[in-house]
Amino acid sequence: MYDVAIIGGGPGGYAAALYANNFGLSVALVEKDQVGGTCLLRGCIPAKAWLQSAHVFSMVKRAGEFGVVSSEPELDWLKALERKDSVVSGLVKGLGGLLKGRGVEVINGYGALKDGGIEVTGKDLSTLRVEAANVILASGSVPRGIPGYDFDGTRIVSSDDALDWKRRPDRVAIIGGGVIGCEFASLLGDFGSEVHVFEALDQLLPEMDPDAVKTLDRSLRKKKVKINTSTIVGAPEMVDGAVRVPFGDQSVDVDAVLIAVGRAPVTDGVGLESTNAVVDRGFVEVDRATMQTAEPHLFAVGDIVAGTPQLAHAGFAEGISAITYIATGEAAPVDYNAIPLVVYTDPEVAHVGLSEAQATAQGRAVTVTSHGMRGVGRAIIQGEVGGIVKLVAETDGPILGATVSGPGAGEMIHELMYTVAWEALPAEAAAYIHAHPTVSEAIGETLLSASGRSLH
Repeated sequence: MYDVAIIGGGPGGYAAALYANNFGLSVALVEKDQVGGTCLLRGCIPAKAWLQSAHVFSMVKRAGEFGVVSSEPELDWLKALERKDSVVSGLVKGLGGLLKGRGVEVINGYGALKDGGIEVTGKDLSTLRVEAANVILASGSVPRGIPGYDFDGTRIVSSDDALDWKRRPDRVAIIGGGVIGCEFASLLGDFGSEVHVFEALDQLLPEMDPDAVKTLDRSLRKKKVKINTSTIVGAPEMVDGAVRVPFGDQSVDVDAVLIAVGRAPVTDGVGLESTNAVVDRGFVEVDRATMQTAEPHLFAVGDIVAGTPQLAHAGFAEGISAITYIATGEAAPVDYNAIPLVVYTDPEVAHVGLSEAQATAQGRAVTVTSHGMRGVGRAIIQGEVGGIVKLVAETDGPILGATVSGPGAGEMIHELMYTVAWEALPAEAAAYIHAHPTVSEAIGETLLSASGRSLH
């Protein structure tokens, strides 16, 4: 019998498996595919590999602005696809070696809860029984569909399909203006595709700060991306080899429609009905202090957990939390308020903590301070001045949240993560010096202004 058995080898599952080594726990990891899960195989890593290729392509096109003479770049789509696959395969191989080195037994097959243990069904339909003192369910998520737009992998596609396109689509409609939709719009716009984005709410990235989203909106429009917010699409029609997408009294013909309306938890068929675990619309309810379900010795982590962000790094933290409780009996809850969210568009947009709207909804009196990138020397040097830093602090109190848009936003947000997590006062954080010239000076300037003593 193992100390811990885990169903699912994605970020939550493999993080739990690796972290268990710190306590000398024996671990079995059941995975029907390759280890790595959505993030490594079909999400974070492959998407960012494509975005990096798009960024390089865009920068080469701008080379003349920096006094570098070059010919117009040509896109080798298959080479970029090959590089994406190479990045993914290298990381999968590395993860497999790491799991083996930590003594984790990886069992290939489909795992389901049964009679207090796990029944694993292999590809040859043979079954294997796995017994463990504790079970962690980390079965992950899949792309959500919408009525009338059934995935066919060619004309109506999910993000999984789009990551493996064998050629650049000339015309694409993206339904959903959230993180996934905006990242694809950004990279396809850089590559020269005709892109139409449809979002039902009144702005792209609906949960992000409106001022930060405006910088992204402007950038996408410069790439000739056509943005339609507050827009509901009708049922598609197949017309002369194209897909016609109606909206309002208009329509657009495209080569493919990418559905980017979020991800659904994979909890059907994993045996939860045989347990006392509470499931709400596919998501598993847990005690967030321990990640334990209502079923003794059954834990859930990652994209299937009710009310927590579907982020790889949230899954990592939840896996660590579950293992800590299993090994020590002491709770190590995840601080969800201090988990950063990064959108890897051009420009990047990142957020941590409470937004102004969220803080106000909680009845807090807040002071909001912002600083643009247009006066930041390093941003000017890089030719990337479309961005801001925005800080939300309780009036005469600590920093509650922050948003950054612009070059390196995904890296800079971690500085503000600490200020939120440690409930720092703006004046306390402003006392520390940023190197000059750096883009992160915008954070320093914002902190100074928030403390009541602005510099520039």
